[in-house]
Amino acid sequence: MQLDKFDFALLEHLQKDCLTPLRELADLVHLSTASVQRRIQKLRDSGYIIGNTAVLDPDKLGQVITIFVEVRVNQTHVRDLEELKTSFSIPEVQQCYYVTGEADFMLVLLVPSMSRFQALCDQLFHHNANVQWFKTTVVLERIKTTLEVSCQPYLLFSFLSSTLDSMAKQSA
Repeated sequence: MQLDKFDFALLEHLQKDCLTPLRELADLVHLSTASVQRRIQKLRDSGYIIGNTAVLDPDKLGQVITIFVEVRVNQTHVRDLEELKTSFSIPEVQQCYYVTGEADFMLVLLVPSMSRFQALCDQLFHHNANVQWFKTTVVLERIKTTLEVSCQPYLLFSFLSSTLDSMAKQSA
């Protein structure tokens, strides 16, 4: 699916508030409501939109401590990595990345207390023979957290691409 400026505009608006009424989205992107509805369905079917999520306030839910954890492992065979990925798929692990560099994994955890974090350390790291070491960083203040993906570079590329195509056709 080739995205155009309308698709990118819809993606920008939807990721800020996926509950925006279709009529309002149509007004924002200058399309009909039916066209917006069809485009959103195509974006879902093509995998550009993979879900709709409510963003919750962790503090209000008692998840007051954010911790970054770097994890270095002994074995990086496929089976070993899959076992680790599975063990990291618990609710307290908000994000998990397989990375390059000194560590093999970078985790972001949300926990209600340091005692819960200690229990997770035992569960995930201390009792796992494949974990060589782990290093933690406790967040003092959350400055910015978002799931938004910038569509602006694609809008610019799309604009430049169509402008260059028009110029090429005019000079031919």
